Amino acid sequence: MNDYFYDRCYVKLKQKIYNHFLQAINARQEMLQQVLNDLKESGANETKSTAGDKHETALAMLQIEQANTRGQLQELLLQKAALEKLDPALAAPVIVNGSLIKTSRGYFYMSVAMGKAAVEGIVVIALSPQSPLGQKLLGLKKGAMVRVNDIEYTIESIE
Repeated sequence: MNDYFYDRCYVKLKQKIYNHFLQAINARQEMLQQVLNDLKESGANETKSTAGDKHETALAMLQIEQANTRGQLQELLLQKAALEKLDPALAAPVIVNGSLIKTSRGYFYMSVAMGKAAVEGIVVIALSPQSPLGQKLLGLKKGAMVRVNDIEYTIESIE
């Protein structure tokens, strides 16, 4: 297989990984928005009730749940904005925000902390640059080695 073909497939993988995490954020955003809509509807129904203390407690619980859900949605929107700033076509010789990193311990996508995902049969961890591993990986080149929590990572490739 020639290098051009390999590079083109690899770039496609990075784009697919980016798309996967963006779709996951969008799906979670829709879900949280639906929860907020449902809570709003429940609150409207609750205000029609005249059950005294029980009514007040239920209304207070709904308001707390709405505030928690709004907080989750706000945090998610920040993650989405950070992810959307990345250019999946960008390739750098050192690890930067947006890099797809193949290490001796697996694949990492330096972006936002979103956990593991399987894309094209490859398990990828979306890693925040603020995480302990993310901080140590930033700026490193292929062949570099880093140790976090007694686990050694050797950088095999960067895209």
